[in-house]
Formats: sequence, structure tokens, C-alpha cells
Amino acid sequence: MLSVIIIVKNEADCIERCLESIQFADEIIILDSGSDDNTVELCKAYTSNIFSTDWQGFGIQKQRALEKATGDWVLSIDADEEVSTHLQTEIQQAVTSNVDGFEIPRQSRYCGKVIHHAGWSPDYVLRLFKREKGKFSPDLVHERVIVTGIIKKLTQPLKHDAFVNPDEVLNKINAYSSLGAKKLYTDGKRSSLMKAIFKGGWMFIRTYFIKAAFLDGEQGLMLAISNAEGTYYKYLKLWDLQRTQG
Repeated sequence: MLSVIIIVKNEADCIERCLESIQFADEIIILDSGSDDNTVELCKAYTSNIFSTDWQGFGIQKQRALEKATGDWVLSIDADEEVSTHLQTEIQQAVTSNVDGFEIPRQSRYCGKVIHHAGWSPDYVLRLFKREKGKFSPDLVHERVIVTGIIKKLTQPLKHDAFVNPDEVLNKINAYSSLGAKKLYTDGKRSSLMKAIFKGGWMFIRTYFIKAAFLDGEQGLMLAISNAEGTYYKYLKLWDLQRTQG
């Protein structure tokens, strides 16, 4: 039995595509954290397993969703991701194996273009695992699945609309830089204005030149700039936390 778990908040623009792609699952678990659009109503057409909770960060939210699942196997995906028919077939074969978890290659789009460089490809993410062998790290952001046992790789990609348009880029930069700053602060890291500038500049160089984002054309340049902005604001917000919270 396969359970799919998804955490959501205001995902009305993309959740139906995601849910349509996982109809092969035996169980779909939705964990909402305060949507004020029609996300929950849309989800009701696909599953009755819809739960609501407060927001405690990505890691804790996904662990909460995992604890609602009852399947022997769990597939964790995000609302902006889709399972292709080829990946579906591979997943259905994988859950009959003696392996404990599988990494899936993710194919990400940035403002309508599939990105083949910039550190985005290959992008293997551990998403399919035996329920009793896996758990999520409690990180506010950039959480990960921790699996005890044998891990292998699938070959078919998980489709991911990372950023749909510039508005979403800006919104995610703001949200993720805040979460990243809080995590760094909790971990005892410290920053300064000059460090924020240096980190942002280095991220642009690393993404655009070292990771070859320039080969992805205009979107590659846009991605390098947004990566730099996200890193700059993360360390700038960390510096602000130091000054306001000591």
C-alpha cells in the first residue's frame, strides 16, 4: 500500500495538477496549515484525508503528515510537483522491492523553462521510502528524509515548477530567506552587512559561472540573480536578528 503525503498552504494554483498525477496511490494525506484560498475545497475532490494544523516549519509539518499515513510505503511530494506516467510505473515497481528508500531525479522549471545546469540537474531527492524506516529532520527549511536501510535511485524525473513567474520568485525569496535566517540564528551562526554582500555575490558567481547557469540562457541569468538575492537577504536578516534579539 502506497501513501502520498503533501503539506499545503494557499496552493490553489497548482494543487489540482499535483493531485491528478497521484491518483494511482492507495491513500492521499493532505496537511493544511491555514490556507485562506480554496486549496482545501479543491483537495476534497481527491481525498477525505485532510487535516489542519499550525505551522512549525517544513520538517515538522512533513513529519506530522507522515504520522497520518498508514501505507507500507510513503511518497512525499510538494504541491508544485507532478508525477509523470513513466515515474508512476517506476514507483509501482519500486514498492515491490526489498529496498528501504529511493531518491528521485527532480526536473525543475524556472519561469517556464526546464533548468539543466545551475546545480539543479541532476537533483536527486529522497522522497519514496518505507514508512517504518523513514522520518523527517525537524528543520525549519531544507528539511530532509532520514531513512535507515538501503537507498537506491529511480531514473524517471519528478516534475517541479520551482518558480512560475517573477512575483512567485520574490515571494519565495522573502519567505525562504526569513526561514533560513532563523535556522542559522538557532544554529548559532552570525552575520554582518559585509558578510551578507559577500555571500550574495559569491552565490551569483557560483550559480552563473561555476554551476554553468549561463548555459540556460535568460532564465539561467534570472536564476543566478534570484539565488544571489535569496542568499544576501538570508544573511542580512540573520544580522538583523542579532541586533534585535541579541
